[in-house]
Amino acid sequence: MTTAARRHQGRTALVTGGSRGIGRAISHRLAREGALVAVHYGHDATAAERTVKEIEADGGRAFPVHAELGVPGDADTLWAAFDRALAERDDAPAGLDILVNNAGITLPRPLARVTEADYDRVFAINTKAPFFIIQRGLDRLRDGGRVINISSVVTRIAYPPLVSYAMTKAALDHLTLTLAQELGPRGITVNAVAPGYTETEINPTLAVPEIRRRYSEASTFGRLGDPVDIADVVSFVASDEARWVTGQWIDASGGAHLGV
Repeated sequence: MTTAARRHQGRTALVTGGSRGIGRAISHRLAREGALVAVHYGHDATAAERTVKEIEADGGRAFPVHAELGVPGDADTLWAAFDRALAERDDAPAGLDILVNNAGITLPRPLARVTEADYDRVFAINTKAPFFIIQRGLDRLRDGGRVINISSVVTRIAYPPLVSYAMTKAALDHLTLTLAQELGPRGITVNAVAPGYTETEINPTLAVPEIRRRYSEASTFGRLGDPVDIADVVSFVASDEARWVTGQWIDASGGAHLGV
C-alpha cells in the first residue's frame, strides 16, 4: 500500500454535511486513507447511517454526528455531539486533526426575489455556522491540523441568479484568509476549495436538460463535476503534502468560465 493511500492514518476528521453529495465523497475519501471520520448531518439520519456503514464496509472508520445548522447554538450542539461520540470510542484520542466545513444550502433566486428570511437562512447556514464551528472548535483542533472550507466558483464570477449564495461563500473566503494568518503559528493550515457545477442534490436545476447542458459546457472539460473530483482535492489539502499551502482559494471547478 502506498504512503498516499494511508496519508490520514491516525487522524480524526469532522466533515459537516458529510452524509450526502460532496460531503459524502469527502468522508469516504478521508476514511479510505486512514482517518476516523465524524459524518455530520442536520436532518437525514438515514443518509448519515448509510454513509457510515458504507465506510465501515470499505474497511474504514466513521461515526455520525447530528446537529441542525442555522439555528441558535448550532456550533455548541455539534461539538457536544462530537465529544460524546468520540468519548464512546476506544480507537481515537480526544481532539481533531481535520475540519471540513462543507454543509451549505443554495438560494437560486435573483436579488429582486430574495426575502429577508431567505437571506438570513442562507447566511446562517453557509457563513455563521462555519464561523462559530471553527471558533468553538479551536481548543479541539490539534497543532498541525487542517481547516478546509468548501467555497464556490461563483465567488470569482458575476452570476446574478445566485447572488446571495455567492455572498455567503465570499465571506467564507475572507474568513479562510484571516484564519490562515491567525493559526499559522500553530502549524494549522486553512484553505478554501471551490467546486463549480457539480452533480449533487443541492442543485435542483440540474434536472432541467437545458440548464444541465449549459453547466456542463461551462467547464473546459465539457462535463459536470463529480463529488469525487472535489474529495480528491480536499484529501490533498488535508494531507502533510500540503503543509506549505495556506490561505489559498483553490479552484476545483474543472475550469468553469475560464473564457468568460
